[in-house]
Amino acid sequence: MMRIALAQLVAGADPYANLELVADHARRAAEQSADLLVCPEATMRCFGLPLGEIAEPSDGPWASRLAEIAAAHGLVVAAGMFTPADDGRVRNTLRVVGRGIDASYDKIHLYDAYGFAESDTVAPGEELLVVEVDGVGVGFAVCYDVRFPALFTALADRGARLICLPASWGAGPTKLEQWEVLVRARALDSTCFVAAVDQADPSTIGFPTRGSAPTGIGHSLVVSPGGQVVDSLGAEPGLLVNDIDVAEVDTVRRSIPVLANRRL
Repeated sequence: MMRIALAQLVAGADPYANLELVADHARRAAEQSADLLVCPEATMRCFGLPLGEIAEPSDGPWASRLAEIAAAHGLVVAAGMFTPADDGRVRNTLRVVGRGIDASYDKIHLYDAYGFAESDTVAPGEELLVVEVDGVGVGFAVCYDVRFPALFTALADRGARLICLPASWGAGPTKLEQWEVLVRARALDSTCFVAAVDQADPSTIGFPTRGSAPTGIGHSLVVSPGGQVVDSLGAEPGLLVNDIDVAEVDTVRRSIPVLANRRL
């Protein structure tokens, strides 16, 4: 069993004020004996604001403070930040730290859709990430990655049984329905648990939505390897804590071995 916590928060402009939100959620997650706390994409600063001016290396002050938070509460913590790229853009980086883990994933698929061009300011990553948390393979993807099934099956091939999906999902007609369907589909494709944590809808706490920038709609959810929604949140900020029975992955993979049956 693994206990996971999803921190559905609203990131603002100040990276260190946002870290205080992470610290508060880490404290609450630790009080409920969670092993892993997953925070959204762009936890460092919300989209719709300049990113280059706040980007730091993955061992810089912001990430170091994130590691201190993880250590203080005995958790593995994953949170979205921005790191400098070589071409003047930034990378949309998920930092994963705690319990001996020191890893990063740079978002591979950039959100050039619905009138927003993430690639104007963000450079794509290339490498997948799977780490072991208490002996369980945990893979990571970020937001728009959810539309690309091959990434999720590749993470499963590399040993993932749980895939964490931090996001800052764009609002709009049918976008909530797309979010839920895509997360459930990726669980079915990979026969993994998928823990998808979105930024909360900023309008629920009076924050601006910042034009076409994807600033979150909430509705974080945990989905089983059989595609069932285990638990979910609404649009407002919140902390979702769930126990993951990793043995269920083996049961589903014996029943419907889609990974083994692939021909392409």
